Amino acid sequence: MSVRTTEEAEPGAEDGRAGAAARKREQHGWYFYDFACSVYSTSVLTVFLGPYLTAVAKAAADSEGYVHPLGIPVRAGSYFAYTVSVSVIVAVLIMPLVGAVADRTGRKKPLLAVTAYTGAAATAGMFFLDGDRYLLGGLLLVVANAALAVSMVLYNAFLPQISTPDERDTVSSRGWAFGYTSGALVLLLNLVLYQGHDSFGLSEGEAVRICLASAGLWWGAFALIPLRRLRDRAVVREPGAGPAVSGWRQLVATLKDMRRYPLTLSFLLAYLIYNDGVQTVISQASVYGSEELELEQSTLIVAVLLVQVLAVVGALGMGRLARVYGAKRTILGSLAAWGLTLAAGYFLPARTPVWFFALAAMIGLVLGGSQALSRSLFSHLVPAGKEAEYFSAYEMSDRGLSWVGPLVFGLTYQVTGSYRDAIISLVFFFALGFVLLARVPVRRAVRAAGNPVPERI
Repeated sequence: MSVRTTEEAEPGAEDGRAGAAARKREQHGWYFYDFACSVYSTSVLTVFLGPYLTAVAKAAADSEGYVHPLGIPVRAGSYFAYTVSVSVIVAVLIMPLVGAVADRTGRKKPLLAVTAYTGAAATAGMFFLDGDRYLLGGLLLVVANAALAVSMVLYNAFLPQISTPDERDTVSSRGWAFGYTSGALVLLLNLVLYQGHDSFGLSEGEAVRICLASAGLWWGAFALIPLRRLRDRAVVREPGAGPAVSGWRQLVATLKDMRRYPLTLSFLLAYLIYNDGVQTVISQASVYGSEELELEQSTLIVAVLLVQVLAVVGALGMGRLARVYGAKRTILGSLAAWGLTLAAGYFLPARTPVWFFALAAMIGLVLGGSQALSRSLFSHLVPAGKEAEYFSAYEMSDRGLSWVGPLVFGLTYQVTGSYRDAIISLVFFFALGFVLLARVPVRRAVRAAGNPVPERI
C-alpha cells in the first residue's frame, strides 16, 4: 500500500504556498521603498527645508521683505509654501502620463527607478543651498517633490498586485510603519549632528545642509531593495492604445474613465480634500513652530521625532481598529481628531516647547493610520488593470504635494501676516473631507469596481 505525502496528494497546496511565499517576499521589498523615501518627507520637507529655505529667502529679500522670482513679488515667509504648490503643478503634468505608461507597458519597476533616483539626486543637491540661493532651493524642492510624487504613484500601484483584498489594510499600514521608523532613525542622527555641530567643526548652516543631503543618499541606497524584489507583470495592451500622450490629456482621460465608477470618484474627491489638509500640516508645521511659536530648531527636531515614533504606533494600531470597525469608520474618527488638533494648535503659547510636544503627540497618533487606511481603502475601489493610472490621480494629494492647502496657508499669511490664522484655515479641509467621506457607500463602491468585498471595510 503506497502512501502519498501532503505535497503529492495536494499539488495545488504546494503552488499556493510558493505563491504566498513569493508574495511575502515582494511585500517585504515593497515596505522598504517607504523606508527609503520617507526620510525626505521627514527630515527635508517637515523639519529642515521649510525654516532653512525661508531664512535663505529672507536673506535675499528686499527692504520690504519680498523676493522676486520671475519678477513676481512674494513675501519671503510665503516662498516655501508657494514652492510646494508649484511642485504639485509640475507633478500633475507628469503623473498621469507616467501612470498610463506603467499600466500599458507593465514596466512599473524601471519607471520607479528613474523617478526615485531623480528625487534622491535633487535632495542630495540641497547640500549646495547656502547664502541667498533661494531660487536654487526652490528648483531642487520642485524636482524632488515632483519625483517623489511620481515614484509614489508607481509604488502604490504595486499594492493591489502584491496583496490579497483581506491583506490590504495590514500591508499598507506596515508600509507606513516602515517609513515612520526610518524617518525617526534618520531624524535622531540629524539631531545628534545638529546639536553637536560645533564639536564636529561645522556651522549650523553646514549641519543643516548635511542633514538635507543625507536624506537623498539614504533614499537612493535603500531604494535598491524594492527594485530587487518587486517584479513587473505582463499586460495585454488594447489595440491602438499608445502610452505617449500629454499629461493633461491622460489626466482628463483618467477622470472620464472614473465617471464609469462615480463612487470611486466620490472617495477620491473626499481624500484629495482631507489629505490636502494633512499634507499641508506636515509641510508647514516646522515653519509655524519656528516663526510663530519662536521655537528652537532642536525643539522642532525632537517634536517631529516624537511624531515619527507615535506614527508607527498609530499606523499599526489604526490598522487593527480597521479590522474591527472597518477602514471608513476609523478614517472618519481620525479626521475628527485632526480638526481638534488644529484647533488646539491655534491657541498654543509661544516659546513653550511642552505644549508643542503635546500637539506633536496628537498628530503622530492619527497621522500614519489615516494615510495608510486611505491608501488601502482606495486600492479596493480601483478597477483591475488601471492601478497606476488611478493611483496617479490619488497621488496628487499625497505626502505634502497637494497644492491648494499650501496655497491657502501662504495666502492667509500673506494677507494677515499671522501664521495662527494660516494654521486654523486648514480646519476647513478636514471638516469638508469628513462630510464627503461619510457619504460614500464603500461596500457598493468596491462591488461597482468589480472587486471582492472584504469582510470589514
